[in-house]
Amino acid sequence: MLGLFKNFLRRSKNRKILSKDRIRKIESLTGREIVQPEIFMEALTHRSHLDNKKFLVSNERLEFLGDALLGFVVAEVLSSHFSDKDEGFLTRVRANFVNRMTLFSVAYKIGIHDLLFMSDEIKLSEGSPGFQTILADAFEAFIGAIYINHGLPTAKDFITQKLVNPNLESGLHLVDNNYKSRLLELIQSLKLEIPRYKVIKEDGPEHDRVFTVQALVGERVLGLGVGKNKKAAEQEAAKVAYLNLTTATTDFTEN
Repeated sequence: MLGLFKNFLRRSKNRKILSKDRIRKIESLTGREIVQPEIFMEALTHRSHLDNKKFLVSNERLEFLGDALLGFVVAEVLSSHFSDKDEGFLTRVRANFVNRMTLFSVAYKIGIHDLLFMSDEIKLSEGSPGFQTILADAFEAFIGAIYINHGLPTAKDFITQKLVNPNLESGLHLVDNNYKSRLLELIQSLKLEIPRYKVIKEDGPEHDRVFTVQALVGERVLGLGVGKNKKAAEQEAAKVAYLNLTTATTDFTEN
C-alpha cells in the first residue's frame, strides 16, 4: 500500500524551487542528499500559503502518508524495545509519542517552523494550539517526503533518532496522558456518575478552530478544557477535573 502511495506522489505540482539554504537544512536533518526537492517543497507548504501560481499543492496528502508511516514505525520500535510489555502498555506509550504536543515539540526543536511556508497570520500565532497542530502535521508530511526520497529505512532512522529515542530517554513512556481514562477510573472508585463532556464554545476560522469543553459529573462542572479539536479539549477538561478531584478538600461524594 505504501509503495503505491509512493508512486502516486512521485511528482509534486508546486513550481517554486527550494533555496540552497533550505536544502542544506533538510539534508542535515535527514543525513542524505535530496533526490526530489519538489517533494520536500510540497511537504513544507501549508495550505495557507497556496497562491495558484507557484504554490499549488499543500502538504496534507504527504501528512496522510507520514501519519501512517509514523504509527507503523513507532509501534514497531516500541514493541521491540518493550518486548515484555502487553498491548495496553504499548498502546498508551504509542499515544504519548504520536500526540500533537509531542510531535510539535520535536518539530520545533529540529527547526521545521523555519522551513515551513505558511501565511504571515499563522507565523504570528506561534505557540497557539493551531500553530502547534500545523507544525505537528508538517512533521508528519516531512516524514512522508523522506520516505518518497529515500525509502523506509531512512524514514525509520529519522523517526527513531528524532522522536523515539529522545523521548524514551526523557521518560515519556512512563507518563499516562490519557486523563479521560484516569478520570473514569477515579470516578468509578468514588462511586459517582460517569463523567460526560459538553462543547460550550467554538472559536476561530475553519482552518484554526478552537473548542472549549466542560467535564461534568451530573450537573457539576469539574473541569474546563480548550483544544484544537474536541478530543484534545476533552482530554484537557478531564485533566483539570482529575486534578480537581485528587486535590479537592470538598467531599464530592456528597449530594
